[in-house]
Amino acid sequence: MDCENQEKDKDGNPSTTGSFNNSNTNNSIQTIDSTQALFLPIGASVSLLVMFFFFDSVQVVFTICTAVLATIAFAFLLLPMCQYLTRPCSPQNKISFGCCGRFTLAELLSFSLSVMLVLIWVLTGHWLLMDALAMGLCVAMIAFVRLPSLKVSCLLLSGLLIYDVFWVFFSAYIFNSNVMVKVATQPAENPIDVLSRKLHLGPGMGRDVPRLSLPGKLVFPSSTGSHFSMLGIGDIVMPGLLLCFVLRYDNYKKQANGEVPGPGNMSGRMQRVSYFHCTLIGYFVGLLTATVASRIHRAAQPALLYLVPFTLLPLLTMAYLKGDLRRMWSEPFHAKTSSSRFLEV
Repeated sequence: MDCENQEKDKDGNPSTTGSFNNSNTNNSIQTIDSTQALFLPIGASVSLLVMFFFFDSVQVVFTICTAVLATIAFAFLLLPMCQYLTRPCSPQNKISFGCCGRFTLAELLSFSLSVMLVLIWVLTGHWLLMDALAMGLCVAMIAFVRLPSLKVSCLLLSGLLIYDVFWVFFSAYIFNSNVMVKVATQPAENPIDVLSRKLHLGPGMGRDVPRLSLPGKLVFPSSTGSHFSMLGIGDIVMPGLLLCFVLRYDNYKKQANGEVPGPGNMSGRMQRVSYFHCTLIGYFVGLLTATVASRIHRAAQPALLYLVPFTLLPLLTMAYLKGDLRRMWSEPFHAKTSSSRFLEV
């Protein structure tokens, strides 16, 4: 998009380019508002129950949809590397594929590599390939979703904390089974195996492919290889959205050149600590605590029970001490439209 805009600038039409770029950026990124943050845990609970009760009926459809999404997400993850590799040997001209659209060589290369990876995962079911696809899903979600303010961040993470705790700790009392763990660990039928049975192919045609553990999580084998530890991608994406928000705010303050000094008792070292590093350290400590708790109790733990307090509480405390809490609470980036408020930030 940047290359296209630079070419349009050379053609002498900067105003059109600016509006085009802004409209594309706004259309490609989904900003979560307060209502969506409140209802997201409810929607996630409904989806979890559907998967719990009707998994056998929808598992093939769900596997195919997940594979398609993982292909697109991993292609997005590989695109910068492919652009770097193809830049010396080919111009960034787009190749037309008729009604399918126009694509650069880097886009075609990243999509081809992604399709190849997904096919190998379907054929082998290897956990490393599943983790790679899950990482692609995490990066794509964090890239295309934004939190506009600290208020929305607190609403979203607090609601998901209650959601995570309920479905891990209390669902067994209602449904006689740990709903979260069962849905996360239940393998799905391989689409190749289902297709071979539908077409009445021979026993050697697609019947020896493994069942698939879907890339909605990252798994890590134990030192003995007897079992796998598991981390849901929601435990990566949701705190990751908060990290992106505070990183944007840190950069916004640096560019504003009108940063208000903190209270008189604040040391200069404290003022230099960024919100991003404070939240990132909190995420690391929270994840370490969740891992230790899982080892001690020898049972599944809701990771957000540890991640949310260890990320939000230090962030809120630092924002209060620095005097930025009120600005961060209510959509601070809209302050760019007002010169007086711009100087405050």
